[in-house]
Amino acid sequence: MTHLRTILCSGAAGLALLSAGTASAQTKTLYVGMNGGNFERTFTQAVFPDFEKANDVKVVVVPGTSSDILAKATAAKDNPQMHVIFLDDGVMNRAITAGLCEKFQESPELGEIAKSARMKDDMAVGVDMGMTGLAYNKKMFDEEGWASPTSWMDLADPKFQDKVVFQSASASTYGLHAFLMFNRIQGGDESNVEPGFTKFGETIGQNVLEFIPNSAKISEMVQTGEAAIFPLTPTAVSTLQEKGIPVEYAQPKEGSVVLMVTQCIIANNSEPELSRKLAAYLLSADAQSKALTAGNIVPSNPNAKASTPEAEAKLAAFHDYMKTAVTLDWDVINANRSEWNARWNRTIER
Repeated sequence: MTHLRTILCSGAAGLALLSAGTASAQTKTLYVGMNGGNFERTFTQAVFPDFEKANDVKVVVVPGTSSDILAKATAAKDNPQMHVIFLDDGVMNRAITAGLCEKFQESPELGEIAKSARMKDDMAVGVDMGMTGLAYNKKMFDEEGWASPTSWMDLADPKFQDKVVFQSASASTYGLHAFLMFNRIQGGDESNVEPGFTKFGETIGQNVLEFIPNSAKISEMVQTGEAAIFPLTPTAVSTLQEKGIPVEYAQPKEGSVVLMVTQCIIANNSEPELSRKLAAYLLSADAQSKALTAGNIVPSNPNAKASTPEAEAKLAAFHDYMKTAVTLDWDVINANRSEWNARWNRTIER
């Protein structure tokens, strides 16, 4: 009898293990390439869980910069390892041109998205709407009695000598945006950057304390009183303000520059239906409301709601800024970027 009980127990345990194995085998995994830090934290903690529960799937973030993610996706083009990728709009343009993306299918969620967030005939769609404008050290401005900045050309105001912090145009999208707006003001455009390269050194360049590869040092340089004014996004300003850093955003009268984080579904991936379902969910007002609340991710879906009156006011201001925001010609930029980078490093940031 004992022997029979042992056999039955062993059989039951075996069946339990078998069914657990079957359940885990049914739980599929989607890999999403995106920026680490705030993006990874926000989506992993606040946005993906509902989708995971509803679809019995695990969503795993592959963290990296847009350039990192593009390089990984390109290397695995014939055997994709990721299912959905998030890239800055300029880098996404390159991904689309390289044939890495699958066109979005029509869906109720896609239909709600602002036209300005739909790229290249819906090959990619914005999930975080941003813009590069100006930010400034409010404590320093108040102490000096300076008015808030109103123009990109304020970066060249002599009173800011050795007080301008400028992201490297060869390494940072913010720096590139600011340089290209300066170039436009000087009479150029993306097809003609001569005015910008010719005049930068004798204007804004005279005021630059330091060219930085990214914006990580700005927090420290504001607190030490080194940085007065610098290119930045409203979202980055909000994040610094939440840490107690005395910064404010200013919309240049010439317009800010549209900076979207966009998503695309990787073509020929191993889970096409589930990937499409996730990408559609990430465009929904529900998902984007969660991302806004948890991580200041600015929605491309106008039906997304902020959770507090203060956040709603920020969102309304953002939509107002978007009315004058400038969209750059990324086809021209990407065709010339390596040449510009070399020239920038050789003649401006030397």
